[in-house]
Order: sequence, then structure tokens, then C-alpha cells
Amino acid sequence: MSFLKAEWRKLVMVNYEIDPEILKPYVPKGTELDFFEGKCYISLVGFMFLNTKLLGVKIPFHVNFEEVNLRFYVRKAFDEGVKRGVVFIKEIVPKPAITFIANTIYNENYETLPMKHSWETSNDSVNVTYQWKKNNSWNSMAIQAENRLNEIQPNSVVEFIAEHYWGYSKKNAKETTEYEVKHPRWKYYPVKQHSVEVDFKSNYGDEFEFLNQANPNSIFLLEGSEISVEDKIVLK
Repeated sequence: MSFLKAEWRKLVMVNYEIDPEILKPYVPKGTELDFFEGKCYISLVGFMFLNTKLLGVKIPFHVNFEEVNLRFYVRKAFDEGVKRGVVFIKEIVPKPAITFIANTIYNENYETLPMKHSWETSNDSVNVTYQWKKNNSWNSMAIQAENRLNEIQPNSVVEFIAEHYWGYSKKNAKETTEYEVKHPRWKYYPVKQHSVEVDFKSNYGDEFEFLNQANPNSIFLLEGSEISVEDKIVLK
């Protein structure tokens, strides 16, 4: 049985080029930074968890909720090839029980904060906003996109950012946690306009303050799908 099943829907992905030296202290043992066309990326991602089940059970008041995370991209070589995965700097949710489970079992860095979202759909456009409150100030990321879904093309930057099926985290200096995320290939909405109002220093630390003034390299809105998160294993 999968550890967690849910739907991840309306994923906003705001992607920045970053100096790989900033990320090296966060890279779990046994993995290495992944690059697209010579560039190292970090992404601010907001989406909804819907119909969430933990070990097959819906937990009251923890079925539908927002998440915003800051993540980067790694590779792990193994006998059959390469696994492409993500590492999270921090994941923000509005539910303390989710934070406790993720931090305790999956060695992630979750934080519980007040959150809200807005979805508006018309014949022509899809408008998605995610907000979270840190130090009495609201942060937000908002997208206006065309209301038509496109296939993700092979070897595109959309594929590099969106199509990852493994999660990695540092258990300690010598051990790495690995888990699989299963979902079908996603589709995306063409983005028309965006707004990012985030205090990266307050949310993620001094080394990410430069993102306050940085312009995103790319911005995506993906429809998402049903997903499953499998049990973790510890790599030594």
C-alpha cells in the first residue's frame, strides 16, 4: 500500500537560475545537482492537495489543503541508469499534522503557516493564486493562463522542471532518504501573466534573499493528476 495518495492540482512553478554553490550544502549524499542546458534551477511551487489519504485513510480536516515549496533538482546514478529527483529547501502547509508526519517520517523540512488559495476559470483563462502568511505578512504567487492544455514536449525545460518521480533528503551526513512519487505525465496551461510577491529571506534564509530581486527564467501552470507517494528507503 502506498504511504500517501492524493491529487496534486493546479501546480504553479516559478523557476529561477541559481549559482550551484548555494545549493551544494543541501545536496544529499549519493546524489548530484542536475542541470538543464548548463543551468542550475530552483523552483517555487504552489499547488493543492485534494482527496488525500494516508495509508488508505482520509484524516479528518486533512483531506484538502495548500502546499508551497522551494525545491531544486538532483540526479542519482544506479545500475540501470539515472533517477531524476527533487530536494526540498522547505515545504509550507496549513496543517500541523502533515508537518509532523513529513518531518518525522520523511526527514523533510515542513513548516505550518496560515494559507489560502483562489482558482477562477472561464472559457478563455485560468487564474490561480496561492498565499501564505509569514511574520504577519502575506506572500503570494499568482498566474493567469490560457484555458487550454498542452502536452509537455520531450527535452524541454517544462519536462526538466515538471517530470520528476523521486524525492531525496538528508537523513544525516552519511545517509539519504529516497522515495518514489508516481503519477502520469502532466499537461500544462500556457501562462499569460504572473505575479510573485515573496520575502525569500524571511521564508527560506539569507542565502535565498537574492531571489527577491531575481526575474524568473520560466513560469508554468500544470493541471496535475492523481499521485501516490511510496514508502521511503534509506541509502547509505
